[in-house]
Amino acid sequence: MDSPQNNELLFMQLIMQNQQIAQFALGKTVNPVTNKTEVNLEMGKLIIDSLDMLKVKTNGNLTNNEAAFLDNVLSELKITYLELLSKN
Repeated sequence: MDSPQNNELLFMQLIMQNQQIAQFALGKTVNPVTNKTEVNLEMGKLIIDSLDMLKVKTNGNLTNNEAAFLDNVLSELKITYLELLSKN
């Protein structure tokens, strides 16, 4: 069960889970628990920082697809975070 394809899928799912949590925190997605759009910049930054750390710790160990996916997710989240930060 520890095939490279399975690991790539699991890695991407982990990134997507964190992306979704960050999107809730940055008000991009309705929170399913509260049914509201909420902004929590602190939580959003924590998730972005965690994904940045994961990128550093996995450097050189990711497939091209994994690295590109992580980079794209981080770019999207950072742009959203900076847009919100500039409004405050």
